[in-house]
Amino acid sequence: MKTSIKKRIFDLVFCFASAPVWLTSLIVCAIVQLLFEGRPVFYASLRRIHGTRQARVLKFRAMVRDADKIYNRVAVPVSKQRFLNTPIDSPLYTPIGRIFERCQFTELPQMLQVITGTLSIVGNRPLPEDVISSLKEIYPNTEERFDSPAGLTGLAQIIGRDILSDAARLEIEARYCHIVNCHYSLSMDFQIVLFTVLIILRCKKALTVEYAHRFLDRFDQKKVTSPVTRRNRLNAATEGIQSE
Repeated sequence: MKTSIKKRIFDLVFCFASAPVWLTSLIVCAIVQLLFEGRPVFYASLRRIHGTRQARVLKFRAMVRDADKIYNRVAVPVSKQRFLNTPIDSPLYTPIGRIFERCQFTELPQMLQVITGTLSIVGNRPLPEDVISSLKEIYPNTEERFDSPAGLTGLAQIIGRDILSDAARLEIEARYCHIVNCHYSLSMDFQIVLFTVLIILRCKKALTVEYAHRFLDRFDQKKVTSPVTRRNRLNAATEGIQSE
């Protein structure tokens, strides 16, 4: 069976099996957002999702209105980290939005896009083109993270995107895509989803970079370390990322 079909089956089975939980949460969050923050309840942003394909990705509005005009890769000076991760204590977040972010409810509307086939449950997060361009100025392998469909959660999210250097994150994301395309395992995606749920419920600590690589090693049958991967590991080390 082709990888794309196996992954699609996993997505649909998971979506429908967990529908009572995520659909109820989606409705409750939408009502809370409407009552406390008003409209718009949702926010749609054009993102790269797979290969060169783009789509409007839906999420709950967690920030003040028109925050995208204030906080974007064009307006924010390029710093050490080129992934544009908004700190949770940023004043751009609304009070309800900050709660949604901490509980990872912001992406709940994307479950509907998993059903339509726009996104996958597990995969690298979609990115705006301006962030991709900024990353490619330093990391020529950036496009590798789009070799498999974008998803709601992934290893970068359960490690903690704020503690990952760009090099370390790109390496992990590229490795995930390689495994999906070469020897996809339903068990790999299932375990990533399980880790995500346990971490949200505070039943498990966030993964470390070292643990994430050991986890991927179990599914990477060839365990090939490319020159790009070796260079990224060196960059990660020099940027002070601790894998412990």
